[in-house]
Amino acid sequence: MNKLREVTLKGVIPALITPMTEGGEINFPFLEKQVAYLSQAGVHGFFVCGTTGEGAYLTTPEKLAIFKVVREVSGGRQFLCAASLRPSTAMVLEEMFAFEKLEPDFFVAVTPFYGSVSQDTIAAHYRRIAQNSAVPLILYNIPGCTHNTLALDTILKLSSEQNICGIKDSSGNFISFSRGLLSETPPGFSWIQGEDYLDGPSLLNGSRGMVTGLGNVWIEPYLQMYSASARGDQDSVRKYQKKINQLYEIIRTTEGKAIAAVKAGVSCLGRSEKYLRLSEQTLSSEEANRVKAVLDSLELL
Repeated sequence: MNKLREVTLKGVIPALITPMTEGGEINFPFLEKQVAYLSQAGVHGFFVCGTTGEGAYLTTPEKLAIFKVVREVSGGRQFLCAASLRPSTAMVLEEMFAFEKLEPDFFVAVTPFYGSVSQDTIAAHYRRIAQNSAVPLILYNIPGCTHNTLALDTILKLSSEQNICGIKDSSGNFISFSRGLLSETPPGFSWIQGEDYLDGPSLLNGSRGMVTGLGNVWIEPYLQMYSASARGDQDSVRKYQKKINQLYEIIRTTEGKAIAAVKAGVSCLGRSEKYLRLSEQTLSSEEANRVKAVLDSLELL
């Protein structure tokens, strides 16, 4: 366990983008600017080098450099989650040990991927990581990327492991997520929603928070929604979820190009450029203009 501080996994946790140059290099000045915006707005934590951060395309040294910037700019105001999107247990462990000297508050791992694996294999993967981790482990269910679903029964079994503290569920399967929320799990286990459309409904059903990629563009409605949930104001939760749904149109209008749309949106607001590590995935000028039109309709420009 992290000896510096014990932190509860909860709140509004942006899945931080990794600003890039047109040539695909990390743009550190824009990274600092984006972290400052989110930190000063009052987010509760940072999810670093995850899917929205293009973590699958970053080297371990690049991830460590990014993490150092996030830690420095946030200045201890937020907890930090270090994500590893590696396909095998051994590769995750190697990256986890590299992160240890930077003392993240949480470590995050996806299921094994590339080949299909059983639930027993997934459970063994997470148990081995948790047993070797110096900090609490967050399970990360994103079958749209890994093609291996972390089943509810497996989550429930893993929830009782000593060093596993919660799950970020980006499956979009609200039936499974809501069943999990209402199941018997240890009191310290956090259910965290990873699908922006489901943040409000999840809070209303007892979720402890959300990890949001879309919130990189406009984090305020997420913070307002979380505060409304904390005071039991269900009408306001629904009101702010509606705002988030309107913001989601930047993804819908670009035919589901989520990371590219988020980067284009942040670019419109002067905290990044629109470029992705894989340059061919960057939005065209016409697509970026559609994103700008959505932000304009929300009076963000």
